[in-house]
Amino acid sequence: MESVSPAATGFRRPMEISEHFLAKYNQPGPRYTSYPTAPAWRDDFGAEELEKAFRRAEAKATPVSLYVHIPFCQSLCLFCACNVVIQKNKEVASPYLKSLQAEMDFVSQFVAQTRPVVQLHWGGGTPTYLSPSQMEDLFGHMRRRFRLDAAAEVGIEVDPRVTTNQHLETATRLGFNRLSMGIQDFEAKVQETVHRVQPLEMTRDLILAARDLGFQSINVDLIYGLPYQTASSFEDTVGKVIALNPDRIAMFSYAHVPWLKKQQGSFQAHLPEGMDKFRIFQIGLLRFQEAGYQYIGMDHFARPSDELAVAQGNRTLHRNFQGYTTKAGADLYGLGVSAISAIGRSYGQNHRELGEYQRSVTQQGTATMRGYELSSDDLVRRDVIGRLLCHSAIAKADVERAHCVAFDEYFEPELNELRAFEEDGLVELLGHELRVTPLGRIFVRNVAMVFDPYLKKQRLTSRPIFSKTL
Repeated sequence: MESVSPAATGFRRPMEISEHFLAKYNQPGPRYTSYPTAPAWRDDFGAEELEKAFRRAEAKATPVSLYVHIPFCQSLCLFCACNVVIQKNKEVASPYLKSLQAEMDFVSQFVAQTRPVVQLHWGGGTPTYLSPSQMEDLFGHMRRRFRLDAAAEVGIEVDPRVTTNQHLETATRLGFNRLSMGIQDFEAKVQETVHRVQPLEMTRDLILAARDLGFQSINVDLIYGLPYQTASSFEDTVGKVIALNPDRIAMFSYAHVPWLKKQQGSFQAHLPEGMDKFRIFQIGLLRFQEAGYQYIGMDHFARPSDELAVAQGNRTLHRNFQGYTTKAGADLYGLGVSAISAIGRSYGQNHRELGEYQRSVTQQGTATMRGYELSSDDLVRRDVIGRLLCHSAIAKADVERAHCVAFDEYFEPELNELRAFEEDGLVELLGHELRVTPLGRIFVRNVAMVFDPYLKKQRLTSRPIFSKTL
């Protein structure tokens, strides 16, 4: 039996988790950055359908969130499952930026200057693969097409291995106020195995430089479950991260999907699994909370004064393709190869291949590859799953008012299925509320999966789709 610390779970006494319990719930499942998840989306949803969603959002004058995907990296991190283009020759960036600007030109026709951009994020890949002058040119083009709110969250992902002080100085001058960087693990053997050698000093110096330049928020990413990781080695990494004093921490479960990313198979024999991986997660959960970070949920931690923690406290926290966010009500416009938009009740994803994306933008202004139009039932379930992941609770009356349904009747099969979760101490089924327990928060993806009817169909396929939940 594995003891789970009271400090890590919120319980006043230790809880015991057996290997059988862990195996029962550590099953393949979605991360629910959307519902329905991408495997349910349709190829017959194209540019015309997305433009209709653009027009509906324009009529409602909703606030705007922009995501810009820069796919390039100079080298491949072997754990990575993101959509990246590995290219040492940086000349490849110039034609891509022209396509990206052309897509901005087209999309901005459907976004009036009266609609503020309240959130902007550059992700990848490695946005600082671009030169400072390319960053400046792209940002300037974007500002001419969209109106950036004076109080907007403006974030950029950086790789300390390729990011210079000039990159940071340019970013602050342009208006970026949030920085996110990958660390993954500071253990040398782990770094060498996954081909991401990034010394502590390099990361520390970049964070100090960002602080001096006035970045309001710094986030770091860790991954647990990497090859050769142990609870002891990861505890050392966590201690070093705490000393760096970031505002937010994302501690992701390594997603082992070698059927999608073949390079991951190279270290499969050295991955910590089962209880070994759970111990690594548990160390991070406990140590970050002891250091004063609030466990937001799933894989995120934040200082109690951080707006993520505040939003969770007042139940205004939201979740989208960028993870947890305080910008509920903003429509997300994804720009660039593989980028995803979430506009009202519609999702649209751009082509994932660089050449196809560029050809599509040239021909029609957008590069929509697939998407989805949510049904009324999808909207109810998206709301319920979002409340679970963000607030660890569902006030039934709130759902009933928002969607004109009788909660217990509408979700009778799901509530019956959750009785087994209640017996295992993961949820409380109350008359007015469904509440996830502190232990259940660790397995909240499993709770959310109960409300996802698409999973039943997806499990019938012999092809794996999702990584495990922990």
